[in-house]
Amino acid sequence: MFNSQRPSSNDLPTTRQLLKATGIAVVAAGTLLVTVVLPSEYAIDPTGVGRVLGFAEMGEIKQQLAAEAAADEQNAAVAEVRSIAVAPDSEGEAEGRQDITELTLAPGEGAEVKAVMSDGASLRYEWSVAGGHVNYDTHADAPGVSYHGYDKGWESTGESGTLVAAFDGSHGWFWRNRSGGTVTVTLRTEGAYAEIKRVV
Repeated sequence: MFNSQRPSSNDLPTTRQLLKATGIAVVAAGTLLVTVVLPSEYAIDPTGVGRVLGFAEMGEIKQQLAAEAAADEQNAAVAEVRSIAVAPDSEGEAEGRQDITELTLAPGEGAEVKAVMSDGASLRYEWSVAGGHVNYDTHADAPGVSYHGYDKGWESTGESGTLVAAFDGSHGWFWRNRSGGTVTVTLRTEGAYAEIKRVV
């Protein structure tokens, strides 16, 4: 059994000392909250110190990413795919098909459209942007292939060409609206693909 001496009242902090220590802790916590936490997490910088230290920019990036993620979820069902001409034999993609895909993207919002294609199949495409411009990435994926790039660009108002599938899988485009306002992306496709749909 451990026996210790009971501290005397002279060894214990006084009420005044406790209040002083508590006040210092509250002031320190408040200072950190205003100069570090609020700027870096929420882009709120009432004193301007957070911007000087670089925390405000970090917070702005976090808030932008959060807003983009929320917009992506909210507008996940905005895309409308209209089939304008399907070959009589719809089970075989060799006969070819045509589709128009329209996407409405808020500022900062992204969207991805993919067509299911067989190795070597080709698809003619043309897409345009109304209301602004987008950054884009034309790529593909498949089981065992997380990313295969075809083309990418910035501040584009439209592109056209022929996409030839490098392997069996999903091939298409990702767009991100980098304009100040809402844009509409209209994609026209024609060729040998089984289906086309928005995946993001």
